[in-house]
Amino acid sequence: MRFVFFINGLVLVFFAGLMALDAALFRDTAAVFGLSALVVGGIGVLISVATAGDFDDLDRLHTFLLTSSVWFAAALAGAAPLCFWALTPVDALFEAMSGITTTGSTVMSGLDTTPHGVILWRAILQCVGGVGFIVTGIALLPILKVGGMQLFRTESSEKGGKELRNATVFASATLQIYLGLVALCALVYLAGGMSPFDAITHAMTTLSTGGYSGYDASFGHFESPFLQWMGTLFMLLGALPFAWYIRALHRGGFRSEQVEAMLLSLTAVIAGLTVWLVWAKDMELFTALRQVAFNVVSVVTTTGFASTDYTLWGPFAAVAFFVLTAVGGCTGSTAGGAKAMRWLVFSRAIGAHLRMIRYRHRVTIMRYEGRPIEEDVLSGVISFFVVYMGTFMVLSIVLAFYGLDFSTATSGALTALANVGPGVGNIIGPAGNFATLSDPVKLVLTVGMYLGRLEMLTVYVLFTPLFLREAAAMGPRR
Repeated sequence: MRFVFFINGLVLVFFAGLMALDAALFRDTAAVFGLSALVVGGIGVLISVATAGDFDDLDRLHTFLLTSSVWFAAALAGAAPLCFWALTPVDALFEAMSGITTTGSTVMSGLDTTPHGVILWRAILQCVGGVGFIVTGIALLPILKVGGMQLFRTESSEKGGKELRNATVFASATLQIYLGLVALCALVYLAGGMSPFDAITHAMTTLSTGGYSGYDASFGHFESPFLQWMGTLFMLLGALPFAWYIRALHRGGFRSEQVEAMLLSLTAVIAGLTVWLVWAKDMELFTALRQVAFNVVSVVTTTGFASTDYTLWGPFAAVAFFVLTAVGGCTGSTAGGAKAMRWLVFSRAIGAHLRMIRYRHRVTIMRYEGRPIEEDVLSGVISFFVVYMGTFMVLSIVLAFYGLDFSTATSGALTALANVGPGVGNIIGPAGNFATLSDPVKLVLTVGMYLGRLEMLTVYVLFTPLFLREAAAMGPRR
């Protein structure tokens, strides 16, 4: 267990370094971020020094504990400067968890006049959270066999140490591509008329599919059609699998079933909603196309930017965006949601079952990317959807218990689990925020964002009797 605490201590030290950088850049918030760096860094150093030493090889039990604890430690660290600045502890934790999980829900208003140091910190949280989830998805979740993620194991060997070493090299290449795309996005935004500060912070929250903005009007603050089209493009790039980029660069192959499925479904939805807006709302064609493309891509990729209040487009659009919230981007990207890979596997499982009912003696082999889908992958995907729906219903019921209306409770639960950001309705819709909700509701949504980012099963397994017995039986490692 010392290893788990040691890594969490290093995480706190890492975030303290980022706070010190923020303090050095902006004088008006230097005291807040300097104090936060001292407190968080001091705690991190104490934990790391107290638990340092020789460690045994990391096994699956410790990997579950490490994955779950690191994200919570990161949220606590991220909340410190926000709490020292002006937010209440609950609001600071909500904002930090929303940032590190790249959800984008916010309790803050008056962003147009908020100090740049705070705006940058929110962008840093999302940028770190975005690349952190890619690394988690590539290096850890496939080994833990969470929700069918073993499809993306980087090594066929069963030796965890070898897998982790191989995944580390893979994650390094991913980091380089991620930072390269962030830099390219910032340059494009700068060329489109954004200030250098806006270009950098919005690039960080675009590629991380996080959606934090420095303005209350979100991306709608920038009325430039060029910027909105470029925002649409880079949100989409952030939601594509980074392993696909690496494969395309090294092997020159661009074929990917989940990428094709996501692009085709986005094209169909955007075309349908555009035609509907032109017909029902008498909107000009290219304006409708731009607005629909930006906001649909934002919701499906779980970015959460908004260029307009799309709930004003009518009940049909509101329902469509509610459904799109659960879709998500591609596996191995910064996006949240259920992921395109799981929807593909799930739909093929339903098709195979229907064929089996019609032709009882027919043997059907389901495939993904040309490979047969193994039984443990299929069961993992189905288990994920069952747990996803169960968690969504429980969160909705709890939120309704605290007095939220039906649309706010259900969309709030779904947007937290899918890590999208805005919900639907007058309170938490794209034109609102989460500031008026009670503290218990914010804490419930904070838990929902945490569970959604870790794909639930990673956390739930820690509370199963078998896991608890295994942890107790291991005792101190010698």
